Amino acid sequence: MSFVWPQMLFTLAVLPLIAGFYLWRQRSQRAASQTLSGISAATASGQAWRPHLPPLLFLLGLALMLFALSRPATVVSMPTSHRTVILALDISGSMRATDLQPTRLAAAQAAARAFIDAQPSSTRIGIVSFAGTASLVQAPTGNREDLSQALDRLQPQRGTAIGSAIVVSLATLFPGAGIDLKSVGQRPAAPAGNGSREDRRDAARKSPEKTEPVPAGSFESAVIVLMSDGQANTGPDPVGAAKLAADRGVRLYTVGIGSTKGEVLRTDGWSMRVGLDEASLKTIADITRGEYFQAASSDELKRVYASMNSRFVVERKELEVGALFAGAGLVMLLIAAALSVAWYGRIL
Repeated sequence: MSFVWPQMLFTLAVLPLIAGFYLWRQRSQRAASQTLSGISAATASGQAWRPHLPPLLFLLGLALMLFALSRPATVVSMPTSHRTVILALDISGSMRATDLQPTRLAAAQAAARAFIDAQPSSTRIGIVSFAGTASLVQAPTGNREDLSQALDRLQPQRGTAIGSAIVVSLATLFPGAGIDLKSVGQRPAAPAGNGSREDRRDAARKSPEKTEPVPAGSFESAVIVLMSDGQANTGPDPVGAAKLAADRGVRLYTVGIGSTKGEVLRTDGWSMRVGLDEASLKTIADITRGEYFQAASSDELKRVYASMNSRFVVERKELEVGALFAGAGLVMLLIAAALSVAWYGRIL
């Protein structure tokens, strides 16, 4: 358990003072009573405990309410509030590699279908594909058949623009926010010039409005699941795009396909080694308070998506529980007052 205002715990120090005052008062009254009658009526009736019950309940109730002032919080499991999931799938040429059977792309499509089928019917899912650029191939929808057909249309292309995938996913989640590929710095294939002053002014005019950043991971209505098997080589900087997502509170869950040592891809008379940039995918997830998963086989990829399903159905959150302590304390105070009025005709 943690506390938002731990300094308020010092208010509990008044409890021993109150308890000490009560004990001192009881001794004084007992001494006076014994002087006058030799023994109290309560003791004679065998109910010596009854006079102490209302003050004890009062003290416990006060302790709970003072404890609530520190705003205690605990981690609890709660149903997820994600209503929209964007699946950003890498369709670069390296997805034709066969280390995941029958190919990386086919294995990813199969795992994505299983993931989609396991989502609650209330969850809307969109699909973004990316290679040299990124595009929305299916707007967020609850129609599982439309999503399956969108997955079937995916075909490998050249390039890997991870940053573009993040930006297009964000533009889908916030259609009126003016998010586009100019929102973050570009990662050009070759060095580019600074451009004229007029070009820079034109770019500034086209930039989206600045928005006040929110805490990373605080936007609970949507998440982005990004899967890639390569290294970004074109488009916006993925880290800059991840910061744009973090500023809007959107979590990014990243999935690395294949092994970090790479795979030699041979096709159409040429060959190349394609490797997994695991460090970048981890950085993207960390910046947005998401999580990184690595899948080096078809079975691992299925387990990754199954694990994500469990995270999206139920997630662990830190929740303030001070109101519960305050409520319990108030109930005890009311019971103490009611007993005291019923037995002695006074509140305490």
